[in-house]
Amino acid sequence: MSGVYIISAPSGSGKSTLVNQVRLIVPGLKFSISYTTRAPRAGEQNGREYYFVPRPEFEQMVNRDEFLEHAEVFGNYYGTARRFQFEAEEEGKDLLLDIDVQGAAQIKGKIPAAVSIFILPPNRQELEKRLRTRSLDAEPVIQRRLVTASREIENYDKYDYILINDRLEESIDALKSILLAERLKRSGAQQQGQRSADDTNLMANAEHCRLNNVRERLQPILASFERAAAPGGR
Repeated sequence: MSGVYIISAPSGSGKSTLVNQVRLIVPGLKFSISYTTRAPRAGEQNGREYYFVPRPEFEQMVNRDEFLEHAEVFGNYYGTARRFQFEAEEEGKDLLLDIDVQGAAQIKGKIPAAVSIFILPPNRQELEKRLRTRSLDAEPVIQRRLVTASREIENYDKYDYILINDRLEESIDALKSILLAERLKRSGAQQQGQRSADDTNLMANAEHCRLNNVRERLQPILASFERAAAPGGR
């Protein structure tokens, strides 16, 4: 049975890097490339980062109910086509979705068994640094992304797993463990006596990222965004 993994994160949290790396080391994953009405950025290719379509075409797809989820973000539409779920099932692969919190809520409503993972930066200051370092956005856009990040982070407790992306290699290993641990559960090898030592370690690594197991670590991260949102805060 195919699984569905939802991965969300504020812009600049390193989600794309993590997803790209884990796709190289975890077999049997089908990655859903979103459709969007925004213009391609420098270096982006149609069908690689996104499927870039005109707004009327996107709206026609909405009317034909071709999307698992869709939302409007910063004045542009983004959506996940249903065909990726069908293709994943036909190929016997798990579907990996890189979507925002709006889309994640829609997917969870339609596929309750989907596993959701929220990626967080270590704090707001680091997120701002990453946004500036990548030099993709003008200052007003960076400020808008930081405000949006604060709002998105408020939804953290709706996710099954929380991954704090502080050290890249550790984050890649944690994400890999979550994907493989959930696959192991679906295989039916859930009893301790049925698992190898490697499988047991895998399950333990994934459990460290369970929402209830990271709440204490989250507090200073959440506080850094709350301070910035307060009048005069940075």
